[in-house]
Amino acid sequence: MAEKRGVSGPVLALVCNAFVWGVSWWPFRQLHEQGLHPLWSTALMYLLALACALAVRPAALAEFSRQPLLWLLAGAAGLTNVGFNWAVTVGDVVRVVLLFYLMPAWSVLLAWLLLGDKPTPAALARLLLALVGVVIVLHQPGNGFPWPREPADLLALMGGCSFALTNVMLRRLHAVPGEARLVAMFGGGAVMAVVVAALGLAQGLVLPVPALGPGSLVIGALLTVAFLGGNVALQYGAARLPAHTTALVMLSEVVFASLSSVALGAAQLSPGVLTGGALILAAAAWSAWPQRSARAV
Repeated sequence: MAEKRGVSGPVLALVCNAFVWGVSWWPFRQLHEQGLHPLWSTALMYLLALACALAVRPAALAEFSRQPLLWLLAGAAGLTNVGFNWAVTVGDVVRVVLLFYLMPAWSVLLAWLLLGDKPTPAALARLLLALVGVVIVLHQPGNGFPWPREPADLLALMGGCSFALTNVMLRRLHAVPGEARLVAMFGGGAVMAVVVAALGLAQGLVLPVPALGPGSLVIGALLTVAFLGGNVALQYGAARLPAHTTALVMLSEVVFASLSSVALGAAQLSPGVLTGGALILAAAAWSAWPQRSARAV
């Protein structure tokens, strides 16, 4: 019984984090409808989160001079948020989340390039399975080869690739204090969102920050608290469970995103999306399953 209680707490923490990410599309869309682009929402949210992190651990900034790779982690984490938050705001939520969860496939290639982890035949098979799923999800009758044509598709794929790079860098920087990695990820989320928003503003693709009413401020504050709480839950759960268990539990984000978006009319479950999504999730679950060999990716 004691073992069961010990496992249920971390699992519940991971489910809470997955829930936050799975339903985050709704507050981003509410803010977007009130004139606040998701890039500005992301920037404001992570600036506040960064301020809170530095208030608690101001010495974390010193690690950036000793660990230059923290800058790469910051950039990867920032682009992850730029891609995902923008995509779920303007695209079909289920489609976006499924394309984002191609992340394990990118991880195979990035771990090979950056960590020297040569993929096993099983890893390559998972990569192929995931890519077949993506082709099915993107396929639209009469449109030729299923390339990503919608901006949200490209953003989701970019966000998933950046998330894979984030995970690889976290593995590479495992000896760096956790607060420094946290500051890098929060800082990257804020800076990259501001940079991309500024570029979009110059091109006329992003509107300036509007005057925010009380409702927008409340939604933004609650979203920030939710992401801070979700990150704490992730840190708690991931530190107490095997990595494969963490990855499997985090797949519940797809369930939360799918149920909430379909119920609120923000997504459609076509046969192609269901079939391709099943393959993508199968590849992700397979990659998270315990491996007999320590060399397996």
